[in-house]
Amino acid sequence: MPFIPHSDADVRDMLQTIGVKRIEDLFDEIPAELKIERLHGVPIGLNEMEVTRLMKQRAALDGTPLNFAGAGAYEHHIPAAVWQIVSRGEFYSAYTPYQAEASQGTLQLIYEYQTMMANLTGMDVSNASLYDGATALAEAVLMAERCVKKGPRRVLVPRSVHPAYRKTLQTIVALQDIEVVEFDFCHTAATAGGIAPDWLSAQDFGDFTALVIPQPNFFGVLEEVDRLTDWAHERGALAIAVVNPLSLAVLTPPGEWGQAGADIVCGDGQPLGVPLSSGGPYFGILACQQSYVRQMPGRIVGRTTDIDGREGFALTLQAREQHIRRAKATSNICTNQGLLVTAATIAMAMLGPQGIERAARASMNNTRKLRDMLCAIPGIEPLFPRACFHEVALALPCPAQTLVERLAKQNILAGFALGDEYPEYENGLLVCATETKTDADLNRFAEAAAAMLQ
Repeated sequence: MPFIPHSDADVRDMLQTIGVKRIEDLFDEIPAELKIERLHGVPIGLNEMEVTRLMKQRAALDGTPLNFAGAGAYEHHIPAAVWQIVSRGEFYSAYTPYQAEASQGTLQLIYEYQTMMANLTGMDVSNASLYDGATALAEAVLMAERCVKKGPRRVLVPRSVHPAYRKTLQTIVALQDIEVVEFDFCHTAATAGGIAPDWLSAQDFGDFTALVIPQPNFFGVLEEVDRLTDWAHERGALAIAVVNPLSLAVLTPPGEWGQAGADIVCGDGQPLGVPLSSGGPYFGILACQQSYVRQMPGRIVGRTTDIDGREGFALTLQAREQHIRRAKATSNICTNQGLLVTAATIAMAMLGPQGIERAARASMNNTRKLRDMLCAIPGIEPLFPRACFHEVALALPCPAQTLVERLAKQNILAGFALGDEYPEYENGLLVCATETKTDADLNRFAEAAAAMLQ
């Protein structure tokens, strides 16, 4: 709250009304031995002017680098109206809408979001209230296990899935007796950088519950999703799609993959109106086919009419008791990412289908222009030959981390060095150019990279 208008007299009147003399009396249940007079090592408080000056100085230290990094979090333009509307009190303070009669506005917004996301993914149902893309993948895997209900608890995950997603998945499902079987992506020939369907068909993984299919994958590469989806279904397994929602404006939606479509879709909603914010908070997306809706975690809002024929909204398919049923619960998601969902809903409503498509196409075009500029520099070439969305992996003539560190001194965030997560690609650099980049930005990056590599 930026300003609290209570005077000393106001405070005295409020305390008198509730029957206490001091604010400290409100905390008299805290034992005296646990109280301290002051925090040692913490300086005396600053006044408003001094705090404002300090925070401006700290913010300036972050700088505003020219950003060509993606790797799961993307710098997109967010219309100014989005967060002005989100910051209104009725949205900004909204929390979990347990009481439908008092939460119609929040419930309607979530309903509109679910409708937009179902249309974007081509799925029947979408939910709300997942933390981020990584935990959404974990929830999708747990959901798949509940849907199948029998057989070995195993899921196949390619190394082309985001490394953070794979680590989070392992952490969450390890104690659920679910085996995560990771397999490598192709490193040679025309299928390098993604899953090779022919190779996959020749493998014997035994029985498994689901195949995770990223589109685009961590390297920005477009996978052969139709063949992969059908391959999973032919073996009695589910297909779990991990998507960038912005890409669905130009790519085939998961609901149309293969003969029957993906079964479950997850991903991170950050590209839809959520700023980078030093890493979060973001929000996860999860959608599925109608036949699996009863195993979907999180919150689902339904639209109905009351006895007077008036339209109303309410939480559906979610028992309040699920939050205390521990491992037996459909989900233990106990908070609400409604603020971020609100931003995404407003952003999608403002941009509309054509605006989202324009942003996606502009990002694709800028990335291709940047790739061509950088590959004109001797020693730089595409790491993988396959088509990509708005990220591309490049092979450099030196360790990628070296380029990243040197260009950072010129206020350019050059991209994501692949070596830490993929040691075989120490010289690999993952770069991204969204619709926010101009030709001048691309030229500045290319010129700086060329000068460094001379």
